[in-house]
Amino acid sequence: MTDPTLPDEFGPDAEDELRAAEYVLGTLPHEERRVARERAELDAAFAARIRAWEERLSPLDAGYETAPDPNLLPQIEARLFGDAASATEAPARRRWLGFGWRGLGLSGVVAAALVTIAVLFWTPPPTPSTFQAELAAEEMDLQFIARWDPTAGLLELTRSQGDGAAEGQDYELWVIDESGVPRSLGLLREPVTQLSAVLTPGITLAISLEPAGGSPEDVPTGPVLAAAALTET
Repeated sequence: MTDPTLPDEFGPDAEDELRAAEYVLGTLPHEERRVARERAELDAAFAARIRAWEERLSPLDAGYETAPDPNLLPQIEARLFGDAASATEAPARRRWLGFGWRGLGLSGVVAAALVTIAVLFWTPPPTPSTFQAELAAEEMDLQFIARWDPTAGLLELTRSQGDGAAEGQDYELWVIDESGVPRSLGLLREPVTQLSAVLTPGITLAISLEPAGGSPEDVPTGPVLAAAALTET
């Protein structure tokens, strides 16, 4: 049994949790309920989930005292069927009406329980994190602001201070992981440069000054002007 109000990205554990809740509420179809009961006899983890839901939902009854149902059936029968209803027909009508009222009450309980399950399981999606680094040169007026969006896999470099590299030279961006080996991400020729990049929080970015077209080697050959680690904003 599924509910369109619930998130559809549940994993196996969440599906088992929901199935256990439905078993306790009695909303599973007969065959699914039988399968769940047999599984609980063999699967201790699933049986524990059922017991947890029994304890979790038991407080719902604690705030209500048992009260006798008001005897409204004679008035309802008189209005629907008239005062001349036969004594043999009244019990049958009474059974039918009683079933109808109980059915409506059960539907309300099930609906309320499903809403409760939805509230228990639903959590707002986390706010996507972004990461930033300020790469400022110490010996010249040059600064880049790096912003990385891990959701989009996009790294944006904005030159906030200074000019582009002199003629015959290029600024080159490098990433340095835990191994300490630099890896080139590209050249920074424009005031704003966007690059596709798969990074990790805390990784180090560095900018070097290279010959036009970038370093002829797999590592920086010119001076490293600035470096900084990506940190969460």
